[in-house]
Amino acid sequence: MPLRGNHRPESRGIDWLGIGRTALIQVLVLLALAAAVVRYLEWSSDTNWAEFLAAGEPSAAAAMHDPQPAPAQTVKNKMPCRPRT
Repeated sequence: MPLRGNHRPESRGIDWLGIGRTALIQVLVLLALAAAVVRYLEWSSDTNWAEFLAAGEPSAAAAMHDPQPAPAQTVKNKMPCRPRT
């Protein structure tokens, strides 16, 4: 079987430079993915917080249509609860 490239039987060994490059690339990819996940979580949290705050505010159309809240409904044919003493 012919040997390819620079791999001669007398120069077999560990390619530390190649291992270092591979490890560096893996670390950089991991850091980029971690930064992307953190940024997504911040964006999602900000969006959800804004949506939560907007849900508590009445819309302009609802305020114009019904300016006062509806009175509480009563149950028909039921006696009101007596206060405990």
